[in-house]
Amino acid sequence: MANKGKRSVMPLPIALVFAGTLGLLNLWLAYRCVQVRLKGPGGVGDLGIAILRARMRAHANFVEYTPFVLILMALIEYAGGSSRVLEAVGIVYVLARIVHALGIERPKFTMQFIGALGTWIVSLALAIWALWIAANASTLIVH
Repeated sequence: MANKGKRSVMPLPIALVFAGTLGLLNLWLAYRCVQVRLKGPGGVGDLGIAILRARMRAHANFVEYTPFVLILMALIEYAGGSSRVLEAVGIVYVLARIVHALGIERPKFTMQFIGALGTWIVSLALAIWALWIAANASTLIVH
């Protein structure tokens, strides 16, 4: 009750929502690997099981891109980037990662490609946006 009568403003609410959402997505991707392991012979690695190899790759790919996306989102939000655009970008990223994860198991490359392309577009857009904010900041500190 230390804040009785005072309302605090939560910093970085958009980044926080997407960090939580992507944290759950990470657990889902890991669980999909565990499902196959529990039905198989056990052990580490892909065990020579194609579906496990695909699911492991989807999980690893998620882990490769997601930290950068979250860091960029948080920094852009902190710098005053548009909440609506960040929300839209975050939704596109979540959907792209789901489509990629489901598509990587399919014989055709289409869903996986769409998911990967969505991830690349989001990553590129956030990187350019961050550089644009930095280049146009009126209070850059020069050492």
